[in-house]
Amino acid sequence: MDGSVTPVQETGLAAGPIVVEARNLHKVFTPQDGNPPVVAVEDVSFQIRRGEFTVLLGPSGCGKSTTLYMIGGFEKVSGGELMLHGKPVAGPGPDRGIVFQDFVLFPWRTVLGNIMFGLEMMRRFDRAEIRARAEHYVQHLGLAGFENAYPSTLSGGMKQRIAIARTLATEPEFMLMDEPFAALDAQTRDRLIADLSRIAGEQNTTFVFVTHDVREAIRLADRIIVFSPRPSRVVQSIPVTLPRPRDGYDPRLLEIDRELRSLIGRHASDDPAS
Repeated sequence: MDGSVTPVQETGLAAGPIVVEARNLHKVFTPQDGNPPVVAVEDVSFQIRRGEFTVLLGPSGCGKSTTLYMIGGFEKVSGGELMLHGKPVAGPGPDRGIVFQDFVLFPWRTVLGNIMFGLEMMRRFDRAEIRARAEHYVQHLGLAGFENAYPSTLSGGMKQRIAIARTLATEPEFMLMDEPFAALDAQTRDRLIADLSRIAGEQNTTFVFVTHDVREAIRLADRIIVFSPRPSRVVQSIPVTLPRPRDGYDPRLLEIDRELRSLIGRHASDDPAS
């Protein structure tokens, strides 16, 4: 095959205005050891609308996490444009919360203390308001009864609930999530997917979620942006308009699953490294 990639096809959903737009986005890493530069992202274009749950889906190492970090302002753009509300992303900001695959919790703080931390750093609320907000998300994320527990005593799924609650408690406009369920067992992952889908349906937060798991993508997304192998390009942008909650065995989801796996497989065969 010639390695060409199907042009991105944007299909608008009944959602808000465009809040993130990438135009011919490039990211190049220059190693410090004198090795040749590494092109991680090449000519990527897409749009994200307010209130959408957008999933960046693609094989491991394809540049989707790098794209997420550029949206978050943690990585600089090498070329092209990356706009947030029509303005170039200049760096991190409180409007963008991020959840990593690693839980990044403070071991000396309790569950409630970890959730309160982000609110404390904002310096906008008094102690009573901070505690009230944190307690709300304790309930919202299924952590009731564990408020005074320490992370070392909890499972991986519980730790990730704390990380998600801590970020949601600050009420960011954008919730950026980098493969947050990748290290969890299948049953825990299923429960967290169901909880996150419920939360996304209740809030007007704009979610951007990175995964290489097709099943995760179709259960969570309003829109799936499919990336090719590195250097990544957008293969296709696919709307998922089915109502929440979604049953993973719904025939309509299974059909989308088959289409996505076929699409990813075709472009994986174009990867010179495969």
